[in-house]
Amino acid sequence: MNRSKTSLSTLGTVLLALLPQVFCPACWPAYTGVLSSLGLGFIDYSPYLLPLMSVFMLIALWGLFHKAATRKGYRPFILGCLAASAILLGKFAFQLDSMLYAGVVLFVIASIWNAWPERNAVCSV
Repeated sequence: MNRSKTSLSTLGTVLLALLPQVFCPACWPAYTGVLSSLGLGFIDYSPYLLPLMSVFMLIALWGLFHKAATRKGYRPFILGCLAASAILLGKFAFQLDSMLYAGVVLFVIASIWNAWPERNAVCSV
């Protein structure tokens, strides 16, 4: 077997071994450390940050909006919209960390509020 085929098969094995860990958020700092040590830390990811953050924010807002009338109403969705606005404005428009973190806290509160189970009324006859 020649050397290039051996290298390719080894690379495929390493990539296959890393596949389950690629989707683990706890492993990303290790990956960025390894890539930075290889000289890939200079890659600018900021052009992709606003579109990706907006798309994931819309997905989360859709989760608050979907079937809102049958759950808690539209108040958690409205709070989520305010939180998403605070996050995006705090991160990209004003560069205010306090606004960004307040938006994150509000988004978590809206999500918990939306997921909190309803209390069933007990009727005694």
